[in-house]
Amino acid sequence: MTASATELENTLQQALLNKGPDYLPRTQHLDASGQAIYTNRLILQDSPYLNQHAHNPVNWYPWGAEAFDAAKRENKAIFLSIGYSTCHWCHVMEEESFDNLDVARLMNQHFINIKVDREQRPDIDETYMTAVSLLTGRGGWPMSSFINQQGETFWGGTYIPPEQFKSLLTGIAQEWTQSRDKVEQQADNVTAAVQSYAVIKSQGGQIDTAVIDNAVKTILGGHDPVLGGFTPPPKFPNEPDLFLLLDQLKRNESQEVLAAVTTTLDAMAHGGIYDQIGGGFHRYATDHNWLVPHFEKMLYNQAHLARVYSLAYELTQDDNYARVAKQTLDYVLREMTSKDGGFYSATDADSEGEEGTFFVWTLAEIKALLSENDASIAIDLFGISKGGNFEGKNILHLPLSMADYANNNQLEESELLANIDNIINQLYEHRLTRISPLRDDKVITAWNGMMITTLALASEILQDDSYLEAALQNANFIWQNRQAAGEKLQRVSMHGHSSIDATQEDYAYYAEALIALYDQTQDRLWLERAQCVTDEMLSLFWDTETGGFFMNAESDVPVMARLKQSNDGAIPSGNSVALKVLVKLAQRTDNFEYAVKADAILATFSEKIISSPAAYGYMLQGASNLLAGEITSRQYAAKGAVFILAELDNDEVILSLTIQDGWHINAHQPKDKDLIPTKVSLTNNKTWQLENVAYPKAIEKRLSFSQQTLALYEGASQIKMTVLTKEENKPAFIAVELALQACNEQVCLAPEMIKFKLKK
Repeated sequence: MTASATELENTLQQALLNKGPDYLPRTQHLDASGQAIYTNRLILQDSPYLNQHAHNPVNWYPWGAEAFDAAKRENKAIFLSIGYSTCHWCHVMEEESFDNLDVARLMNQHFINIKVDREQRPDIDETYMTAVSLLTGRGGWPMSSFINQQGETFWGGTYIPPEQFKSLLTGIAQEWTQSRDKVEQQADNVTAAVQSYAVIKSQGGQIDTAVIDNAVKTILGGHDPVLGGFTPPPKFPNEPDLFLLLDQLKRNESQEVLAAVTTTLDAMAHGGIYDQIGGGFHRYATDHNWLVPHFEKMLYNQAHLARVYSLAYELTQDDNYARVAKQTLDYVLREMTSKDGGFYSATDADSEGEEGTFFVWTLAEIKALLSENDASIAIDLFGISKGGNFEGKNILHLPLSMADYANNNQLEESELLANIDNIINQLYEHRLTRISPLRDDKVITAWNGMMITTLALASEILQDDSYLEAALQNANFIWQNRQAAGEKLQRVSMHGHSSIDATQEDYAYYAEALIALYDQTQDRLWLERAQCVTDEMLSLFWDTETGGFFMNAESDVPVMARLKQSNDGAIPSGNSVALKVLVKLAQRTDNFEYAVKADAILATFSEKIISSPAAYGYMLQGASNLLAGEITSRQYAAKGAVFILAELDNDEVILSLTIQDGWHINAHQPKDKDLIPTKVSLTNNKTWQLENVAYPKAIEKRLSFSQQTLALYEGASQIKMTVLTKEENKPAFIAVELALQACNEQVCLAPEMIKFKLKK
């Protein structure tokens, strides 16, 4: 045994000892004392998914130079397997093949074997999934690829049954040794196809409101008006679509858009895709009715759906949306948060060897656990029956809304909700005694950024300061990990250890989160950190030739192509989030480069957006901000020198202005006809009328560029006004415009018009 091999064995044994006495190896290969017979390099990784394979008899490597060096040294091809911890078929292939001694022998004899957690390395996953999709016309996980020593795919697929896999291993090993030129030619062909796919050349198309309108029209065209959702089963929440619809609904009131949003949100909240007992959403539903979910829970769904329901509550004032948002956030803070404030990634669909066992109930259980009256309510409200609706058991759901159930049973809804909360608490406490699904406790920076943004926003909409406190703790946790890693943002943290350089989406989502914290706190520390992270993102990932962001930074490890992800899938793409970040920073700082790069992103992907606008929901929301400005209650003027908070108190609109030192805005009557006065107005003045506008008392001051005394506003001030409706059927929003011009001692900036939409 070589010294290096001995050193590796000692390292692996120490890592195994560090797991502690309660550690249970995930393998069938145990000695008489219950210890794992095999341990490989994956035990050293910050990934529950990779750790699950640490005791396979396969000699797994993590992705990295060591594996590729070994392939060259031993002149072997590479088998690349990509999956994630809550993937059902990944578990199946592990049990059937990777924990099988005969299969492992073939893998170790003929190949260098690399295992990748797609959640750790979305860039690697996207690259090799592109190759698999080009080869087979489909994709999925586990992804199974054979690649050469330059990292180029020559065979690709997904799940492979064990006997077929053994034959495949033998056949490819034979081709590698006997027909190497043919294999390398195939690798060259696949690489050329992937690189061709990766090339994005802007055709100069214009992204305007017509493109956004077309996206909305396309999304609505797929809407199910009865059961909600925008696709046939399996039905995913499609959060990017919902974000775009909510944004457009606030900009342009539309009953059709409102109906699509509320029908979908009601159906999901009433369905089995929503955990009626513990809060939070499962990843998708397998049926038309949102009843039967795939039971895994992903952090990104919780982050985005909690934000969707919060925004929907802000727009509709429907308390049920606030309830769902709060229950989802409370679930994350209760069950998915580390002591350091990091948010865990996911929980598995399976427990006790079966999918959904943790979440389903029998009629007998309900009757045994609850009082007769509570059981009767629970059975009716949650649609519980003796035969069940899922393999003889019951997925709890709401056949009727809470309001309809209360009305049908002559109950006050508030009384029903109090009773239901008591029932839910009892069932939740009992559920805690069950064997829980596996929790993936790695902390992913991008997904944590999503949650920070949602918590910051929800703290204002739902009026709960604890959400902002959790967001601040998490943001500091990620920043401290960055500082500890030599001021370099990390992708993953697990059990106090950070690893893997962050990808572009990590930078984008974290920057978006930092801006959200700045908006809520007005602490410039968060804005400065957002700029720092964004500037690093531009340095590491920006394509200086054709624009847009690559998913990953340049690396010494070979890879077929550097891809740019632009369309919004299960989560918004890194380029979509970066666009919103750049637009926001352009509004909040005096760095003109942010606006230039934002324009460049839209130009880079314009052809793709115009051809398939509905695939770019989040990016088009960023485009709306760029084209027409933000419409939130917190906005900025004068490159961030002026902050305006808009609030509505009954019939009174209050605009609170905070102006940075050294700056001022002209007063309502500035005493100089060439200066633009500060003025409020209504855009929907046919239905609302403005009365009793009270501007603050002006400061009179002589400035260096003027020979006369001017009237202006500095520091903190408020503009108050009364807004009354002219119609009995008043519209949902009051559209307020604030015209202002900001100046300092040297220059006056161009006049600006800031627009607010306030829910009445």
